[in-house]
Amino acid sequence: MSKDPRLPHSVIFGQVVIGPPGSGKTTYCLGMQEFLSKLGRKVAVVNLDPANEGIPYQCSVDIAELVTLEDVMDGLGLGPNGGLIYCMEYLEANFDWLQSKLDTLKDHYFLFDCPGQVELYTHQNSLKNVFAQLAKWNFRLAAVHLVDSHYCTDPGKFISVLCTSLSTMLHVELPHVNVLSKIDLVEQFGRLAFNLDYYAEVLDLSYLLDHLASDPFFRHYKRLNEKLVEIVEDYSLVSFIPLNIQDKERMKQVLQAVDKANGYCYGDSEKRNLEVMMSAAVGADFQFTSALAVQEKYITANEKSVEEEAMEL
Repeated sequence: MSKDPRLPHSVIFGQVVIGPPGSGKTTYCLGMQEFLSKLGRKVAVVNLDPANEGIPYQCSVDIAELVTLEDVMDGLGLGPNGGLIYCMEYLEANFDWLQSKLDTLKDHYFLFDCPGQVELYTHQNSLKNVFAQLAKWNFRLAAVHLVDSHYCTDPGKFISVLCTSLSTMLHVELPHVNVLSKIDLVEQFGRLAFNLDYYAEVLDLSYLLDHLASDPFFRHYKRLNEKLVEIVEDYSLVSFIPLNIQDKERMKQVLQAVDKANGYCYGDSEKRNLEVMMSAAVGADFQFTSALAVQEKYITANEKSVEEEAMEL
């Protein structure tokens, strides 16, 4: 079989940034673009979300040049969900357009900012086919799946997130890094039942079932929740890296996990730049320096509330 002359000769590394609406994908692309640029990598961000407006990062390729959700909805009378599926199928049918854009950026590291419709990653095949085509063009990609950390405050929602993450990992078929985004904002949505490590490492989920059993609504679905938890634990694939986009240490941990997943190797200059950047981060004006800071806030708050309740008694 003759080799396709259009295929690039060198391996191209990158990330596909996926996740539900509002999970922080575009903000992540902006932060990661700045982080990687300081390391010395030439970064190209590709917007594959036809509904993305007011893009904050420097965009090298924009699907809006090919198709937009607004035009599809107006022209075909589709809703937002059906319109997004149509846009992804339209992109799949126009690989030549995408390849012509990417061919001008062969020496870059890529960030693909993807749409937020969950069905695109769990059921529908268009984006999966786009990723497969990129692999044929010699792209070595890892999927970064962002999940808003506020789901940790609700045991029922967190189990749903675990199932969605597992389904996405199995459907997309890429090396996968799951991320709990916005950990600096999680306290605004309620108190965590356990410390952050419990949710990040997806430890013994039977404790979550105990919390659900105390809820009158979920009490009727005890058997169903037990089976869902069993599925997640049997696969033993889902875990998360907590991320505050303003925290350089957390950004470093996510990047190292992604680089390990897709096989990217640091050069000497990148290592030096990373050391300089991390040393400069000491004392920087970030809200939290690590996930431990978030945990300590919850632990302290929980201890105070227990003491206050004891005093009242």
